[in-house]
Amino acid sequence: MAAERTVSKTLEATTVPPTAHKQRQLEDTVATYRDALHTAFESGADTQSAVNDIVTDYDLTSYAKDALKQYVPQLRETFDAEELDEDHPVRFTNRGFRLDHSPSREYEFCWRIPQAGRGNAFWIPLRINPAQESLWFDVLDGEVSVGEFRLIQNRSTWTLHVSVEYTVDDPEPDEDPTFIGFDIGESALITGCALQRETPTKPLLINGGRARHLRKEMYTTLQRLQERGAADWRIEERFGYHQNALTDIVEKASHEAVEYARQFDDPVIVLEDLSYIRENLDYGAYMNRRLHSWAFAQLQGRIEDKALEAGIPVNHVQPHYTSQICHACGHVGCRDEQAEFRCTNDECHITTFQADINAAANIARRVDPWGESVPWKSVRDDTPRNGSPCDRAAERREASREPRQMTLSEYGSETSETEFSLVGSSVR
Repeated sequence: MAAERTVSKTLEATTVPPTAHKQRQLEDTVATYRDALHTAFESGADTQSAVNDIVTDYDLTSYAKDALKQYVPQLRETFDAEELDEDHPVRFTNRGFRLDHSPSREYEFCWRIPQAGRGNAFWIPLRINPAQESLWFDVLDGEVSVGEFRLIQNRSTWTLHVSVEYTVDDPEPDEDPTFIGFDIGESALITGCALQRETPTKPLLINGGRARHLRKEMYTTLQRLQERGAADWRIEERFGYHQNALTDIVEKASHEAVEYARQFDDPVIVLEDLSYIRENLDYGAYMNRRLHSWAFAQLQGRIEDKALEAGIPVNHVQPHYTSQICHACGHVGCRDEQAEFRCTNDECHITTFQADINAAANIARRVDPWGESVPWKSVRDDTPRNGSPCDRAAERREASREPRQMTLSEYGSETSETEFSLVGSSVR
Protein backbone atom coordinates (compact mmCIF):
# COMPACT_ATOMS: atom_id res chain seq x y z
CA MET A 1 0.00 0.00 0.00
CA ALA A 2 1.35 3.41 -0.96
CA ALA A 3 2.20 5.78 1.86
CA GLU A 4 0.00 8.83 2.27
CA ARG A 5 0.85 12.35 3.22
CA THR A 6 -1.15 15.43 4.09
CA VAL A 7 -1.09 18.20 1.52
CA SER A 8 -1.88 21.82 2.35
CA LYS A 9 -3.19 24.11 -0.35
CA THR A 10 -4.78 27.53 -0.61
CA LEU A 11 -7.91 27.77 -2.72
CA GLU A 12 -8.41 31.12 -4.40
CA ALA A 13 -11.52 32.83 -5.72
CA THR A 14 -12.54 36.40 -6.50
CA THR A 15 -15.98 37.77 -5.74
CA VAL A 16 -18.22 39.30 -8.36
CA PRO A 17 -18.34 43.12 -7.99
CA PRO A 18 -20.43 43.78 -4.86
CA THR A 19 -23.28 46.24 -4.68
CA ALA A 20 -22.56 49.65 -3.16
CA HIS A 21 -24.09 48.57 0.15
CA LYS A 22 -22.08 45.34 0.34
CA GLN A 23 -18.95 47.23 -0.68
CA ARG A 24 -19.37 49.56 2.32
CA GLN A 25 -19.91 46.57 4.63
CA LEU A 26 -16.75 44.89 3.37
CA GLU A 27 -14.69 48.07 3.70
CA ASP A 28 -15.97 48.59 7.26
CA THR A 29 -15.03 45.01 8.15
CA VAL A 30 -11.50 45.44 6.79
CA ALA A 31 -11.00 48.80 8.55
CA THR A 32 -12.27 47.48 11.90
CA TYR A 33 -10.18 44.31 11.68
CA ARG A 34 -6.97 46.17 10.85
CA ASP A 35 -7.61 48.64 13.65
CA ALA A 36 -8.01 45.77 16.11
CA LEU A 37 -4.92 44.01 14.74
CA HIS A 38 -2.68 47.07 15.02
CA THR A 39 -3.96 47.97 18.48
CA ALA A 40 -3.38 44.44 19.80
CA PHE A 41 0.06 44.20 18.20
CA GLU A 42 1.25 47.61 19.40
CA SER A 43 0.06 46.84 22.92
CA GLY A 44 2.62 44.05 23.13
CA ALA A 45 -0.03 41.43 23.89
CA ASP A 46 1.61 38.01 23.55
CA THR A 47 -1.08 35.63 24.79
CA GLN A 48 -4.55 34.80 23.53
CA SER A 49 -6.05 36.05 26.77
CA ALA A 50 -4.29 39.42 26.47
CA VAL A 51 -5.38 39.81 22.85
CA ASN A 52 -8.94 38.86 23.78
CA ASP A 53 -9.10 41.69 26.33
CA ILE A 54 -8.24 44.15 23.56
CA VAL A 55 -10.39 42.89 20.66
CA THR A 56 -13.54 42.10 22.66
CA ASP A 57 -15.03 45.56 22.21
CA TYR A 58 -14.47 45.69 18.44
CA ASP A 59 -17.44 45.21 16.12
CA LEU A 60 -16.16 41.95 14.62
CA THR A 61 -17.48 38.40 14.38
CA SER A 62 -16.24 35.82 16.87
CA TYR A 63 -14.53 34.07 13.94
CA ALA A 64 -12.37 37.14 13.24
CA LYS A 65 -11.65 37.74 16.93
CA ASP A 66 -10.60 34.11 17.44
CA ALA A 67 -8.30 34.38 14.42
CA LEU A 68 -6.73 37.53 15.91
CA LYS A 69 -6.19 35.75 19.23
CA GLN A 70 -4.21 33.06 17.43
CA TYR A 71 -2.38 35.34 15.00
CA VAL A 72 -1.16 38.27 17.11
CA PRO A 73 0.97 36.16 19.52
CA GLN A 74 2.52 34.41 16.50
CA LEU A 75 3.64 37.71 14.99
CA ARG A 76 6.27 38.18 17.69
CA GLU A 77 6.98 34.62 18.83
CA THR A 78 7.13 32.89 15.43
CA PHE A 79 7.60 35.64 12.86
CA ASP A 80 9.69 37.95 15.08
CA ALA A 81 7.85 40.92 13.55
CA GLU A 82 8.69 44.45 14.65
CA GLU A 83 6.08 46.30 12.61
CA LEU A 84 3.02 45.51 10.50
CA ASP A 85 2.18 46.07 6.86
CA GLU A 86 -0.89 48.14 6.11
CA ASP A 87 -2.56 45.60 3.82
CA HIS A 88 -3.23 42.66 6.14
CA PRO A 89 -6.13 40.43 5.05
CA VAL A 90 -9.08 39.77 7.35
CA ARG A 91 -8.63 36.32 8.90
CA PHE A 92 -11.47 34.07 10.05
CA THR A 93 -11.36 30.70 11.80
CA ASN A 94 -12.88 27.78 9.94
CA ARG A 95 -16.01 27.76 12.14
CA GLY A 96 -17.37 30.65 10.11
CA PHE A 97 -16.92 29.17 6.64
CA ARG A 98 -20.11 28.61 4.61
CA LEU A 99 -20.30 27.67 0.94
CA ASP A 100 -23.25 27.06 -1.37
CA HIS A 101 -23.47 25.63 -4.89
CA SER A 102 -26.10 25.56 -7.62
CA PRO A 103 -25.43 24.65 -11.27
CA SER A 104 -28.36 26.85 -12.34
CA ARG A 105 -26.53 30.06 -11.41
CA GLU A 106 -24.15 31.94 -13.68
CA TYR A 107 -21.58 31.72 -10.89
CA GLU A 108 -22.23 28.34 -9.35
CA PHE A 109 -20.43 28.87 -6.02
CA CYS A 110 -21.51 31.43 -3.43
CA TRP A 111 -19.73 32.35 -0.20
CA ARG A 112 -21.40 33.58 2.97
CA ILE A 113 -19.35 36.52 4.25
CA PRO A 114 -19.39 36.72 8.06
CA GLN A 115 -20.53 40.05 9.50
CA ALA A 116 -20.85 41.25 13.08
CA GLY A 117 -24.38 41.21 14.45
CA ARG A 118 -27.18 38.69 14.09
CA GLY A 119 -28.56 38.43 10.57
CA ASN A 120 -26.00 40.75 8.96
CA ALA A 121 -24.00 38.10 7.06
CA PHE A 122 -24.59 38.05 3.31
CA TRP A 123 -23.91 35.80 0.32
CA ILE A 124 -21.81 36.76 -2.67
CA PRO A 125 -21.02 34.80 -5.88
CA LEU A 126 -17.47 33.58 -6.48
CA ARG A 127 -15.29 33.27 -9.55
CA ILE A 128 -13.24 30.20 -8.67
CA ASN A 129 -9.91 29.14 -10.10
CA PRO A 130 -10.90 26.53 -12.77
CA ALA A 131 -7.79 24.47 -11.99
CA GLN A 132 -9.07 24.04 -8.42
CA GLU A 133 -12.69 23.18 -9.25
CA SER A 134 -12.50 19.59 -7.99
CA LEU A 135 -11.16 20.76 -4.64
CA TRP A 136 -13.99 23.30 -4.30
CA PHE A 137 -16.46 20.44 -4.72
CA ASP A 138 -14.51 18.43 -2.13
CA VAL A 139 -14.87 21.36 0.28
CA LEU A 140 -18.59 21.48 -0.42
CA ASP A 141 -18.91 17.73 0.23
CA GLY A 142 -16.81 17.87 3.40
CA GLU A 143 -14.11 15.60 1.94
CA VAL A 144 -11.25 17.98 2.75
CA SER A 145 -10.39 19.74 5.98
CA VAL A 146 -10.94 23.52 5.88
CA GLY A 147 -8.64 25.71 7.95
CA GLU A 148 -8.40 29.47 8.25
CA PHE A 149 -9.90 31.58 5.47
CA ARG A 150 -9.06 35.16 4.52
CA LEU A 151 -10.73 38.13 2.87
CA ILE A 152 -8.29 40.20 0.84
CA GLN A 153 -8.97 43.67 -0.51
CA ASN A 154 -7.09 44.80 -3.60
CA ARG A 155 -8.46 48.19 -4.49
CA SER A 156 -12.04 47.45 -5.61
CA THR A 157 -11.44 43.70 -6.05
CA TRP A 158 -12.18 41.20 -3.26
CA THR A 159 -10.45 37.83 -3.05
CA LEU A 160 -11.12 34.79 -0.87
CA HIS A 161 -8.28 32.47 0.21
CA VAL A 162 -9.23 29.19 1.90
CA SER A 163 -6.61 26.91 3.47
CA VAL A 164 -7.43 23.22 2.99
CA GLU A 165 -5.74 19.94 3.85
CA TYR A 166 -6.20 16.54 2.24
CA THR A 167 -4.28 13.29 1.85
CA VAL A 168 -2.60 11.99 -1.30
CA ASP A 169 -0.50 8.97 -2.13
CA ASP A 170 3.11 9.88 -1.45
CA PRO A 171 5.48 8.85 -4.29
CA GLU A 172 8.13 6.54 -2.90
CA PRO A 173 11.75 7.38 -3.81
CA ASP A 174 13.99 4.63 -5.14
CA GLU A 175 16.80 3.20 -3.03
CA ASP A 176 19.30 5.25 -5.01
CA PRO A 177 17.46 8.46 -5.94
CA THR A 178 18.81 11.49 -7.77
CA PHE A 179 18.37 14.55 -5.56
CA ILE A 180 17.58 17.71 -7.51
CA GLY A 181 17.74 21.03 -5.69
CA PHE A 182 15.82 24.09 -6.86
CA ASP A 183 16.81 27.58 -5.76
CA ILE A 184 14.13 30.24 -6.34
CA GLY A 185 15.20 33.85 -6.62
CA GLU A 186 14.77 37.14 -8.40
CA SER A 187 17.73 37.39 -10.80
CA ALA A 188 17.59 33.70 -11.69
CA LEU A 189 13.93 32.78 -11.35
CA ILE A 190 14.67 29.07 -10.89
CA THR A 191 18.05 27.37 -10.68
CA GLY A 192 18.00 23.58 -10.74
CA CYS A 193 20.90 21.29 -10.02
CA ALA A 194 20.98 17.49 -9.91
CA LEU A 195 23.56 15.65 -7.81
CA GLN A 196 24.99 12.52 -9.39
CA ARG A 197 27.84 10.87 -7.52
CA GLU A 198 27.97 14.00 -5.32
CA THR A 199 28.68 16.13 -8.40
CA PRO A 200 26.49 18.95 -9.78
CA THR A 201 25.14 17.74 -13.13
CA LYS A 202 23.41 19.46 -16.06
CA PRO A 203 22.20 22.58 -14.21
CA LEU A 204 19.09 24.49 -15.24
CA LEU A 205 18.91 28.30 -15.19
CA ILE A 206 15.64 30.11 -15.86
CA ASN A 207 16.21 33.83 -16.22
CA GLY A 208 14.08 36.11 -14.05
CA GLY A 209 14.55 39.25 -16.16
CA ARG A 210 11.07 39.23 -17.70
CA ALA A 211 9.33 38.75 -14.35
CA ARG A 212 11.49 41.48 -12.79
CA HIS A 213 10.63 43.86 -15.64
CA LEU A 214 6.89 43.12 -15.31
CA ARG A 215 6.88 43.74 -11.57
CA LYS A 216 8.68 47.05 -11.97
CA GLU A 217 6.38 48.06 -14.83
CA MET A 218 3.28 47.10 -12.84
CA TYR A 219 4.37 49.13 -9.82
CA THR A 220 5.24 52.28 -11.78
CA THR A 221 2.17 52.04 -14.04
CA LEU A 222 -0.29 51.68 -11.17
CA GLN A 223 1.43 54.44 -9.22
CA ARG A 224 1.13 56.86 -12.16
CA LEU A 225 -2.51 55.96 -12.79
CA GLN A 226 -3.34 56.62 -9.15
CA GLU A 227 -1.48 59.94 -9.17
CA ARG A 228 -3.48 61.01 -12.23
CA GLY A 229 -6.77 60.01 -10.65
CA ALA A 230 -7.54 57.32 -13.24
CA ALA A 231 -10.84 55.47 -13.04
CA ASP A 232 -10.91 52.31 -10.91
CA TRP A 233 -11.73 50.14 -13.93
CA ARG A 234 -8.62 51.38 -15.70
CA ILE A 235 -6.40 50.60 -12.69
CA GLU A 236 -7.94 47.16 -12.31
CA GLU A 237 -7.48 46.45 -16.02
CA ARG A 238 -3.75 47.19 -15.88
CA PHE A 239 -3.33 45.29 -12.63
CA GLY A 240 -5.06 42.23 -14.11
CA TYR A 241 -2.94 42.45 -17.24
CA HIS A 242 0.32 42.28 -15.30
CA GLN A 243 -0.94 39.65 -12.87
CA ASN A 244 -1.97 37.36 -15.75
CA ALA A 245 1.44 37.78 -17.35
CA LEU A 246 3.22 36.93 -14.08
CA THR A 247 0.95 33.92 -13.56
CA ASP A 248 1.87 32.70 -17.04
CA ILE A 249 5.56 32.95 -16.13
CA VAL A 250 4.96 30.91 -12.96
CA GLU A 251 3.14 28.19 -14.91
CA LYS A 252 5.82 27.92 -17.60
CA ALA A 253 8.75 28.04 -15.19
CA SER A 254 7.30 25.39 -12.87
CA HIS A 255 6.55 23.14 -15.87
CA GLU A 256 10.12 23.45 -17.14
CA ALA A 257 11.51 22.72 -13.67
CA VAL A 258 9.58 19.45 -13.36
CA GLU A 259 10.45 18.43 -16.93
CA TYR A 260 14.10 19.05 -16.06
CA ALA A 261 13.77 16.73 -13.04
CA ARG A 262 12.10 13.99 -15.11
CA GLN A 263 15.17 13.49 -17.29
CA PHE A 264 17.06 11.90 -14.37
CA ASP A 265 16.67 8.38 -13.01
CA ASP A 266 14.48 8.18 -9.88
CA PRO A 267 14.37 11.96 -9.27
CA VAL A 268 13.57 13.52 -5.88
CA ILE A 269 12.92 17.27 -5.90
CA VAL A 270 14.34 19.22 -2.97
CA LEU A 271 12.97 22.67 -2.11
CA GLU A 272 13.65 25.21 0.59
CA ASP A 273 11.08 25.64 3.34
CA LEU A 274 9.87 29.19 2.62
CA SER A 275 7.21 29.27 5.35
CA TYR A 276 8.33 32.58 6.79
CA ILE A 277 10.11 34.18 3.84
CA ARG A 278 7.96 37.33 3.84
CA GLU A 279 8.44 37.88 7.56
CA ASN A 280 12.20 37.28 7.43
CA LEU A 281 12.96 39.55 4.48
CA ASP A 282 14.33 42.91 5.58
CA TYR A 283 16.55 44.56 2.99
CA GLY A 284 15.19 48.09 3.13
CA ALA A 285 11.98 49.58 1.75
CA TYR A 286 12.90 49.35 -1.95
CA MET A 287 14.14 45.75 -1.95
CA ASN A 288 11.37 44.63 0.42
CA ARG A 289 8.77 45.93 -2.03
CA ARG A 290 10.40 44.09 -4.92
CA LEU A 291 10.89 40.81 -3.09
CA HIS A 292 7.59 40.79 -1.21
CA SER A 293 5.74 41.39 -4.47
CA TRP A 294 7.22 38.31 -6.08
CA ALA A 295 5.30 35.09 -5.44
CA PHE A 296 8.10 32.84 -4.17
CA ALA A 297 5.62 30.57 -2.43
CA GLN A 298 3.30 30.53 -5.46
CA LEU A 299 6.10 29.41 -7.76
CA GLN A 300 7.28 26.76 -5.32
CA GLY A 301 3.72 25.56 -4.82
CA ARG A 302 3.23 25.07 -8.54
CA ILE A 303 6.46 23.04 -8.71
CA GLU A 304 5.13 20.83 -5.90
CA ASP A 305 1.75 20.41 -7.62
CA LYS A 306 3.28 19.45 -10.96
CA ALA A 307 5.80 17.12 -9.28
CA LEU A 308 2.97 15.33 -7.49
CA GLU A 309 1.12 14.90 -10.79
CA ALA A 310 4.30 13.47 -12.34
CA GLY A 311 4.83 11.07 -9.42
CA ILE A 312 8.05 12.75 -8.27
CA PRO A 313 8.66 12.90 -4.48
CA VAL A 314 9.29 16.34 -2.97
CA ASN A 315 11.33 17.07 0.15
CA HIS A 316 11.78 20.36 2.04
CA VAL A 317 14.86 21.57 3.88
CA GLN A 318 15.72 24.67 5.87
CA PRO A 319 17.17 27.46 3.70
CA HIS A 320 19.78 28.79 6.11
CA TYR A 321 23.23 29.34 4.55
CA THR A 322 22.50 27.51 1.29
CA SER A 323 23.84 30.49 -0.67
CA GLN A 324 26.80 31.13 1.65
CA ILE A 325 28.59 27.78 1.86
CA CYS A 326 30.59 25.84 -0.68
CA HIS A 327 28.77 22.76 -1.98
CA ALA A 328 32.06 20.83 -2.19
CA CYS A 329 33.69 21.45 1.21
CA GLY A 330 31.03 23.13 3.35
CA HIS A 331 33.23 26.12 4.11
CA VAL A 332 31.57 29.54 4.42
CA GLY A 333 32.54 31.58 1.37
CA CYS A 334 31.45 34.90 -0.07
CA ARG A 335 29.61 36.40 -3.04
CA ASP A 336 31.64 39.36 -4.28
CA GLU A 337 29.31 39.51 -7.28
CA GLN A 338 25.66 38.51 -7.60
CA ALA A 339 26.35 35.60 -9.95
CA GLU A 340 29.65 34.36 -8.47
CA PHE A 341 30.35 32.42 -5.30
CA ARG A 342 33.95 32.31 -4.06
CA CYS A 343 35.17 29.57 -1.72
CA THR A 344 37.65 30.88 0.84
CA ASN A 345 38.97 27.45 1.83
CA ASP A 346 42.49 27.18 0.39
CA GLU A 347 42.34 23.37 0.53
CA CYS A 348 39.18 23.14 -1.59
CA HIS A 349 39.44 22.51 -5.32
CA ILE A 350 36.66 25.09 -5.87
CA THR A 351 37.77 28.70 -6.20
CA THR A 352 34.78 30.31 -7.92
CA PHE A 353 31.43 28.84 -8.90
CA GLN A 354 28.16 30.09 -10.34
CA ALA A 355 26.39 31.27 -7.18
CA ASP A 356 22.84 30.07 -7.87
CA ILE A 357 24.00 26.63 -8.99
CA ASN A 358 26.10 26.39 -5.82
CA ALA A 359 22.98 27.19 -3.76
CA ALA A 360 20.88 24.62 -5.65
CA ALA A 361 23.55 21.97 -5.11
CA ASN A 362 23.55 22.73 -1.38
CA ILE A 363 19.77 22.38 -1.30
CA ALA A 364 19.96 19.02 -3.06
CA ARG A 365 22.66 17.72 -0.72
CA ARG A 366 20.95 18.96 2.43
CA VAL A 367 18.12 16.44 2.18
CA ASP A 368 20.68 13.63 2.67
CA PRO A 369 21.60 13.60 6.39
CA TRP A 370 24.97 11.92 5.67
CA GLY A 371 25.92 14.13 2.76
CA GLU A 372 25.07 17.57 4.13
CA SER A 373 27.75 20.17 3.71
CA VAL A 374 28.23 21.84 7.07
CA PRO A 375 29.42 25.43 7.44
CA TRP A 376 32.39 25.91 9.70
CA LYS A 377 30.60 28.39 11.93
CA SER A 378 27.59 27.42 14.00
CA VAL A 379 24.17 27.85 12.39
CA ARG A 380 20.59 27.41 13.51
CA ASP A 381 18.65 24.17 13.57
CA ASP A 382 18.56 22.52 10.18
CA THR A 383 15.78 20.00 10.65
CA PRO A 384 13.80 19.37 7.45
CA ARG A 385 10.11 20.27 7.42
CA ASN A 386 9.04 16.63 7.36
CA GLY A 387 10.48 16.22 10.86
CA SER A 388 13.17 13.68 10.04
CA PRO A 389 16.53 14.19 11.76
CA CYS A 390 19.26 15.84 9.77
CA ASP A 391 22.58 14.71 11.33
CA ARG A 392 25.59 16.84 10.68
CA ALA A 393 28.94 15.42 9.70
CA ALA A 394 31.45 15.82 12.52
CA GLU A 395 34.44 16.24 10.26
CA ARG A 396 35.03 18.24 7.13
CA ARG A 397 34.71 16.53 3.79
CA GLU A 398 37.75 15.14 2.00
CA ALA A 399 38.97 16.91 -1.10
CA SER A 400 37.67 15.61 -4.42
CA ARG A 401 39.68 12.95 -6.23
CA GLU A 402 39.76 15.36 -9.15
CA PRO A 403 41.11 18.59 -7.61
CA ARG A 404 40.22 21.03 -10.31
CA GLN A 405 38.35 24.31 -10.47
CA MET A 406 34.69 24.01 -11.51
CA THR A 407 32.85 26.99 -12.92
CA LEU A 408 29.68 27.63 -14.87
CA SER A 409 31.63 27.69 -18.11
CA GLU A 410 32.14 23.93 -17.81
CA TYR A 411 28.45 23.33 -18.43
CA GLY A 412 28.37 25.30 -21.67
CA SER A 413 25.42 24.36 -23.82
CA GLU A 414 24.01 22.06 -21.13
CA THR A 415 22.79 25.09 -19.17
CA SER A 416 19.30 26.23 -20.12
CA GLU A 417 18.72 29.97 -19.98
CA THR A 418 15.07 30.80 -20.54
CA GLU A 419 13.63 34.28 -21.03
CA PHE A 420 9.85 34.35 -21.03
CA SER A 421 7.81 36.54 -23.33
CA LEU A 422 4.54 38.17 -22.41
CA VAL A 423 1.56 36.12 -23.54
CA GLY A 424 -2.15 36.16 -22.91
CA SER A 425 -4.04 35.15 -19.81
CA SER A 426 -3.47 31.68 -18.41
CA VAL A 427 -5.52 29.48 -16.10
CA ARG A 428 -5.42 31.04 -12.67
